[in-house]
Amino acid sequence: MKLNPCFIFCKIFGYEKDDEVYDYMSSRRESRECSLQMLYTADSCKIPVETVCDFFGENLPKIEDYREFAVNLFKGVCDKKDAIDALIQQYAKNWELKRMAVVDRNIIRLAIYEIMATPDTPINVIINEAVEISKKYSTEDSSKFVNGILDKLKVIRAGNKFK
Repeated sequence: MKLNPCFIFCKIFGYEKDDEVYDYMSSRRESRECSLQMLYTADSCKIPVETVCDFFGENLPKIEDYREFAVNLFKGVCDKKDAIDALIQQYAKNWELKRMAVVDRNIIRLAIYEIMATPDTPINVIINEAVEISKKYSTEDSSKFVNGILDKLKVIRAGNKFK
């Protein structure tokens, strides 16, 4: 049986079939949220990256700049996942990746990729966006956890860049 990514997306994130799922994105935060949703789908449902990317790339969002930003973040995290996960393990003392909530793990991955790959975006903006997204999609405690790990990771931007 072939899984429909739209069905999974809608079930995971609480959309009803009459919602305007495809027209909701209008900002970089919403692009980040879309990237998170793509990462969550790929990570938790074990759907191939290209399948998720193709689906979301075709259907979300309609504004080209935001769609491109969301897809680039998603692909970037997927391409650099091993390096990102190694950084998380290095800075998340006493936490194994598999023990982290799927949403939290992917918010952290997304923020680390953005810290490394978009040097023009202020690091505090990236961290604040990650914290706010974690408040929306996870718990208050999760937002503190995400903030704590990302705050430790501020030092990585100066010496490292993803190529």
